[in-house]
Amino acid sequence: MEIALEWQERFGVAPAITCAVSEFDAAMLAGMTEEEYCATCVSRTAVTRGVDFIHCGRRYQVKANRPSGRPGSVVTLVAKPQNLDWDLLIWVLYDREYRMVEAWEWTVAEYRERFETVKRLSPKDMRFGRRLYPSESPA
Repeated sequence: MEIALEWQERFGVAPAITCAVSEFDAAMLAGMTEEEYCATCVSRTAVTRGVDFIHCGRRYQVKANRPSGRPGSVVTLVAKPQNLDWDLLIWVLYDREYRMVEAWEWTVAEYRERFETVKRLSPKDMRFGRRLYPSESPA
């Protein structure tokens, strides 16, 4: 991520890497190993409809946000998926340095029920899902 942050410092806007980084992080949260993820990437294309990766027979869609590099910027909108051709959605929020802050998981049924008629989503909406990161610490 250092090169992306250096790019942002020099040219004002970070390169578009959040999607790729979030897909990897989500796969790790779902329980894939790095080797498994690499093996699945070989047969994928950038236009695989609705699915970012498959693990244990479940199709995953990943959405992520990162505030801009500008001081004080915060994420206020979360993009909705273009389709519901997946089993589980993982939403990841990063800080300005691409460090994962939180991640939430939704089944397609839960997502459809809660958001089908909602036009604009926020991080607050996504936090009604199942928390993946940070994980709840045992009491």
